[in-house]
Amino acid sequence: MAWFKRTKKGIQTATEDKKDVPKGLWYKSPTGKIVDAEQLEKNFYVSPEDGYHVRIGSEEYFEILFDDKKYKELDKNLTSKDPLKFEDTKKYPDRLKDAQEKTGLKDAIRTGVGKSKGKDLVVVCMDFRFVGGSMGSVVGEKIARAADYCIEKKLPLMIISKSGGARMQEAVYSLMQMAKTSVKLAQLAEAKLPYISLCTDPTTGGTTASFAMLGDINISEPGALIGFAGPRVVKDTTGKDLPEGFQRSEFLLEHGFLDFITARKELKNKVNLYLDLILNQPVRA
Repeated sequence: MAWFKRTKKGIQTATEDKKDVPKGLWYKSPTGKIVDAEQLEKNFYVSPEDGYHVRIGSEEYFEILFDDKKYKELDKNLTSKDPLKFEDTKKYPDRLKDAQEKTGLKDAIRTGVGKSKGKDLVVVCMDFRFVGGSMGSVVGEKIARAADYCIEKKLPLMIISKSGGARMQEAVYSLMQMAKTSVKLAQLAEAKLPYISLCTDPTTGGTTASFAMLGDINISEPGALIGFAGPRVVKDTTGKDLPEGFQRSEFLLEHGFLDFITARKELKNKVNLYLDLILNQPVRA
């Protein structure tokens, strides 16, 4: 039987006879390039035609950085409380529960410990899918605990930022994380342990104003939006037109806010090259 029936009104197909194309087979980049999803994954989620770096989460970064995709997660069950009894369109606990169910995450950050090119490395990675990667008390606490772990084990630390800034539902508790993480990173520096900050798209708000810009080296992926307030807010505040590429990683590199930009497929090599040099170790192939 034909999958369609021609009528005077044109082609009409009964709902039960429609063939749905499975989601995720193709990805369309902002420049209009169409990429096969499997090819995109093999290319580190970077569009091969235009080099566009698709936003990815902590799991994908852990797989990229850790040898054989093997790592141990620290403090995996930490979750936020609701000290302010905050409610907007929904209660804060309900918002957290919805985000946890949709993403399978406990909060907007995860900590992984594993080997990268044979050497131990602690990687703290934010997830934008969880309430816009907003910085709440759990984000600050996990970064603080990761720093303590590094000091205890004498390991280097890497933080991958991807955030819209402070979490309004936690108000001052969220803002306190800026000072808390900064102090912990100062302790890490006193212990003479390297800290690498990777800014990805987007890195904004209180995240940028604290731990994201405190690395021994601050690096970024191509085309990432990095800044405190967004371009629209800056333009409305200053009343002036912004330079082309304002707050993109290339602009920040040119003006001295970043040490270098690295493509995602080179990330593991670049990070380990820096660690080998700073720790005075033989360069690993």
